[in-house]
Amino acid sequence: WLGFHRWNPLRPMSEAQWIGLDNFIELVTDRDFMRTAWNTFVFVVGSVSLMVVGSILTALSLNAGIRASAIYRGLFYSPVVTSLVATAVIWLWIFDPQWGFINNVLRELGIPEPRWTASLDWAMPTVIITFVWREVGYFTVIYLAALQGIPEDLKEAAKIDGASPLQVFRHITIPLLMPATLFVLVLGILRATQNSFAVIYVMTSGGPVNSTNVLVVYLFQYAFEFFRMGFASAVSLFIFVLIFGLSLVQFRLIGRRTELL
Repeated sequence: WLGFHRWNPLRPMSEAQWIGLDNFIELVTDRDFMRTAWNTFVFVVGSVSLMVVGSILTALSLNAGIRASAIYRGLFYSPVVTSLVATAVIWLWIFDPQWGFINNVLRELGIPEPRWTASLDWAMPTVIITFVWREVGYFTVIYLAALQGIPEDLKEAAKIDGASPLQVFRHITIPLLMPATLFVLVLGILRATQNSFAVIYVMTSGGPVNSTNVLVVYLFQYAFEFFRMGFASAVSLFIFVLIFGLSLVQFRLIGRRTELL
């Protein structure tokens, strides 16, 4: 309803003005919105890709029977229960261009020091790394449960037939992890699209020069900084359609493969 109206939240809702599709027309013709949509795509693809690869590798390591694996599981999962704001603040200190730990190490090694969140080229990778660090532990638990559900008889039979460890992983482990991968992809896109707000808003506020501005930050700005609640509602509808569409495509493409298993 708000998406089809012009309404300032500081005014009574009875004063909302019907404007039809104007908010949506402005949305698809706004250059800042197009830049923000592209930034969101880059952030989601980068984050989800790293989360999938990182969580699989971590789960494989924890499933290899190492000593004190329960302690390691707790350590890897601990960032998940950490506040997003606290995570962002800590990593903002770590990536500080002048006093940060990473740049101090690079300085000692004689390697050029990036400006991280103050750089147009490094700001997006910086927030992606921060977000992935927090989320990997969550998806590691999912993959670890899936790995422990794979029958050992299948792996042993493949080894007896002469399959190498890499072939076992490629032809047995990965296909049997497809249901978990579908869940991780769908949930990962949801979390990367929605939960990115706190990390980006604290670390960069969408800057520099809108290089890290994503849809949820864009929505917040128009709703609570510019007080254009109708336009912000149009943005929220776009986010809903985007997430729903991506989830539907994944179920169509990957869901069929999981059903065959």
